[in-house]
Amino acid sequence: MTNWTECKAVERNPRKISGAWAFTGTRVPVYALFENLESGATVQEFLEWYPEVEAWQVASVLKHEAEYLKSTA
Repeated sequence: MTNWTECKAVERNPRKISGAWAFTGTRVPVYALFENLESGATVQEFLEWYPEVEAWQVASVLKHEAEYLKSTA
């Protein structure tokens, strides 16, 4: 499981969206990014659909997850 505590682009608050990891300063859960990408959406489409999420946050989340996957290989 990815350790999101080291990623500055996300935060967790038990009083927001049931404590799911979300993009910092938003109520958009991180899993929404991965669900949309899995469904065929592009990063640009995700950013258009969730304008409160910034491009640097998405890039940071994707990089963080890629680094995690490399470390478990």
